[in-house]
Amino acid sequence: MKDRQWLTGWKDEIIAAALLLGFAFFINRGIEIKGLYMDDLYLWSCYGEQSFREFVFPLGSTRFRFVYYLAAWLELMVTGSHIGWFVPINILLNGCIAYTVYRFGKRLSGRWLIGIFCGISYLLSRMSYYQISQVYGLMESMALWTAIGIFYCLYRYVTEEEERKWFLPAATALYFSICFIHERYMVLLPLFYAAFLMKKEKRKKPWLSITGTFLAVQAIRFLTIGSISPAGTGGTDVADTFRFSDTFRYAVSQLLYLFGINAGPDHLNGLSWGRSPYWIYALVIFADLLLFVMTVIFMITVIRERDQLKKRIPVICLFLLFIALCIGSSSVTIRVETRWIYVSMTAAWLFAAYMCGVAVPKEEAKTQLAKPLLYCGLFLLYGALMVPVESFYRGKYENLYFWSSQLRYNSLAEETYGKYKDGIFGKRIYIIGNSYEMSDFTARTFFKTFDKKRLAEGTEVSFISSIHDIGLVTPNMMILREDPAHNAFQDVTDFVRNIKFEPVYGCYEDGWLDESAKIRIMAGKEGTIGFKFYYPGVITGLEQVTVTVNGGEKYAIPIQSNTVTAEIDAPAYQVTELAFESNFYYEDAAEQRGDKHLSIVATVTAN
Repeated sequence: MKDRQWLTGWKDEIIAAALLLGFAFFINRGIEIKGLYMDDLYLWSCYGEQSFREFVFPLGSTRFRFVYYLAAWLELMVTGSHIGWFVPINILLNGCIAYTVYRFGKRLSGRWLIGIFCGISYLLSRMSYYQISQVYGLMESMALWTAIGIFYCLYRYVTEEEERKWFLPAATALYFSICFIHERYMVLLPLFYAAFLMKKEKRKKPWLSITGTFLAVQAIRFLTIGSISPAGTGGTDVADTFRFSDTFRYAVSQLLYLFGINAGPDHLNGLSWGRSPYWIYALVIFADLLLFVMTVIFMITVIRERDQLKKRIPVICLFLLFIALCIGSSSVTIRVETRWIYVSMTAAWLFAAYMCGVAVPKEEAKTQLAKPLLYCGLFLLYGALMVPVESFYRGKYENLYFWSSQLRYNSLAEETYGKYKDGIFGKRIYIIGNSYEMSDFTARTFFKTFDKKRLAEGTEVSFISSIHDIGLVTPNMMILREDPAHNAFQDVTDFVRNIKFEPVYGCYEDGWLDESAKIRIMAGKEGTIGFKFYYPGVITGLEQVTVTVNGGEKYAIPIQSNTVTAEIDAPAYQVTELAFESNFYYEDAAEQRGDKHLSIVATVTAN
């Protein structure tokens, strides 16, 4: 019997894990990282240029996040030059976090379905954008996972009468780790003290252990970065930018986010509440009404069952304090980014699962069907209402401040390495325009990410105003143009090559000309077209090539040696048609490619 129950339990877990992982890949379809830029590119560059010690333990930097940097080092080692692997890795990690949320939600509610709903809500949330679409999303995922782990351990510590030895040591170890994943979460220290007070902890060891851990974190930070003040957003310092009025305003906006209201500007959340359509208002307000009804029923249940207050009040306080601390830590800098609210949002879903478990205990559900359907159904209906809301806002990611840049560099990767693979290395890449304001660092480093040797030797990026700034397109050149309307680049190499030099007939890629040949060529600024003729046969002194310009003026160029050079004048920046007539052909040619014989090898240049 026990074996059958164990097997059934594992089947449920496998189904849950597969369902969540499949949904994670489904909901994030279309998100890609094909090219690195900004912070992601700088991280990759540091990995290649620094030693393991310098990368993982960056002494003297503004941030000391060695736990995250160690994970990033391992991820970069695994991915190598496979830039496209970052998104699948991010999705896999997010799927694992969703499974953790499912397990926790299942424990809190006592129901498999509610647990799955918590995991699905976590994956569906629009707040996951950064975790999936950026290499640095690994940091946000690790921080969220670790924060939920701390809360889980303290929840178990507070609620279980027979304490297991690993709860507090695990929570303490996770706290030490999260401080060196993202220093924002140092703020979780009071959560430990609150748990000790609610548990009426009389032993000195737990108090001293977490206090010593916090002091050790500060000492390490001071010794490695010279400060204990956490760094802010955009190169700022929290101590310099903190304003109580701003912090209060940001905290209120985060509370509104928890209830589905985008309380910030478009570039931080995709689309602000004020610009959202009316049907979004209706769905969010109705969903919030369901949460209100759930909360009222939950509070009535808690008050009625007074004999359970001693057990439930600590959990409620723990949830509220955890959410408040996460909100507070994200409100002290110069702005609120949606990705920072993801931890408190996840805790809010878990709190709702706990409310389900309290309002409708599992034991009561076995004897009564109506009450579980009514109360838990409210939570599930809330989720059903939020599905179109989350999906709508996920469709507005293009408004996020970094999204357009990621699309541009994805396009740059597609138009270059995606088309030509290793053939891109060693080329001179010209980009028409620079409205994207690509930095020198990006221009130097971008293509190195695709090279297994991390060098991309000979590959150079130059910016030009128009095709007039370059001569004829040679095999080691590539021409791109910006396409701002679509946040993309276009490979116009062939187009520019044909404008600059178009073989009409009798002219071949290796330079051979037939006895009769014609080309169209665009002269440069100086309006000079140069010729270099090479004839591999025996020179008799009678050989001559006549060049006719635009069907009018003719130039007779005698071939008096195997190599002959000549120049003619042509209108600057205009396409000139040149017809070649040779009074000889190469008798030893192994083939005949056109109607006429091969005559001579010509290199044509336009300055």
